[in-house]
Amino acid sequence: MKGWKLCLAALAAGTVAASLVACGKSAGGEGDGSGTLTVSIWDNNQLPGLKEIAGDFTEKTGIAVEIQMVPWDQYWTLLEAGAQGGTLPDVFWMHSNYSQKFMSNDMLLDLTDKVAASDVIDIDNYYEDIAKLYQLDGKIYGIPKDYDTIGLWYNKTMFDEAGISYPDETWTWDTLAEAAKKLTKEDGSQYGFVSAASYNQDGYYNAIYSMGGSVLNEDKTKSCWDSPETIKAMDWWYDNLVSQVMPSQQVMSENLSDVLFGSGKAAMVMQGSWMVAAFRDNEYIAENCDVAVLPKAEDGTRISIYNGLGWAAAAGGSHTEEAWKLLEYLGSEEAQKKQAELGVTMSAFKGTSDTWVACAPDFNLQAFLDMSENMVIRPYTKNTKVWEDYSQETMVKAYTGQMSMEDVCKDIAAYMNDQLAEEK
Repeated sequence: MKGWKLCLAALAAGTVAASLVACGKSAGGEGDGSGTLTVSIWDNNQLPGLKEIAGDFTEKTGIAVEIQMVPWDQYWTLLEAGAQGGTLPDVFWMHSNYSQKFMSNDMLLDLTDKVAASDVIDIDNYYEDIAKLYQLDGKIYGIPKDYDTIGLWYNKTMFDEAGISYPDETWTWDTLAEAAKKLTKEDGSQYGFVSAASYNQDGYYNAIYSMGGSVLNEDKTKSCWDSPETIKAMDWWYDNLVSQVMPSQQVMSENLSDVLFGSGKAAMVMQGSWMVAAFRDNEYIAENCDVAVLPKAEDGTRISIYNGLGWAAAAGGSHTEEAWKLLEYLGSEEAQKKQAELGVTMSAFKGTSDTWVACAPDFNLQAFLDMSENMVIRPYTKNTKVWEDYSQETMVKAYTGQMSMEDVCKDIAAYMNDQLAEEK
């Protein structure tokens, strides 16, 4: 990853102190030397709102907070390096792809007793699946921060020009495919739908689960990529979308799907609620686009894959009591309501996200809340990152026609099962 290479280059150049600061160094919970709690996140769109919430915390407690933004492609390498070198931030975001690894390796502060003694935090107030992401062997290692759902973004201008009605709750996956074909221009100037091979939660996972398939069995011991239902869903995805209405994999690898959508090259894209701030601030999208609920299967099943972040603290930090106070406040009903009101994201505290829809009034954000009615948690195990990286890399072979979709699904399943066996 870029972040790790940058850090190594800096260290090799002998600029140890400077490189640690540049890479998000927080002195293993020792703060910045002034008693300030250091907090690391990876989404710049959430930074303004979180700074305001952190300011409220400082006003209440007198504890200063410095939020550091580290891009996603550097974030995890830096956290892992920080855990090994004792340079973790005091407080940081945790994700389901990595939570099992960090918890099982004692990198995160055990919050179990603190939660039990708190009159602010009650784990039952959060979405159960999100809370479970940050628990292991009966212990709590993270306070749920938010949750996300997936919506179907579409270009109203393109739909109007083609004389096609906007997506709504009546749409099936076949409706989407039919509209996408009509919206695709043969000269390559406009594509009906775009979704890169790496888009799983915000792409084909939703189709798989809506159509009766799955990626992982309930007890997380076996891959379901090779199940007949999953293969059927992915065959549909390839036959109706990838091979018919999408740009080539090369185009999508050179241009993010969101960039293609935001530059008027694609009529539709599936994307998560976490992208609302970026889309709101994109002049083209704000003027031309909107969002609807996802399509449903022929039997009426409509599924959104969902996920949620957790607030965690370094296990070996020197400011663990102050860090806990911050976690406790960030997970409070007060802070969670404000997170939604400011448009940072939907909040994990149940019943606090209704005001979020007003953060971008030009978009139908109610669609994301409506998708909350039928959610499936994003598949995860201890080694999610390993088998998910492989699945995304291998999916490219189906998108480019190097392998059939069925063979790709079976290949992913075999690799994933080997990884799951090692987790036992």
